[in-house]
Amino acid sequence: MRVEAYNQVQQIYQTKKTNKAQQTGSVQQADKLQISSFGKEFHAARAAVAGVPDIREDLTAPIKARIQNGTYGVDNAAFAEKLLSRFDEVI
Repeated sequence: MRVEAYNQVQQIYQTKKTNKAQQTGSVQQADKLQISSFGKEFHAARAAVAGVPDIREDLTAPIKARIQNGTYGVDNAAFAEKLLSRFDEVI
């Protein structure tokens, strides 16, 4: 590679850095952020959901206890019927 060629290319693409505020003489303004009402509502809903536990222990604790005791049973016929009815809803 020729060093002279690299220097020539570099000179072509050399730019002078200028500050636009200095060129125009205007006062710089700070950026502003505005959140829409939908964004505020979304943030509030997200915060409310974050405060709720993923598992409802009041519903799952009795079932867990029955499973551990061996007293929890599933009616096979009722389960099959619910499964088929859900399948029919999908189709």
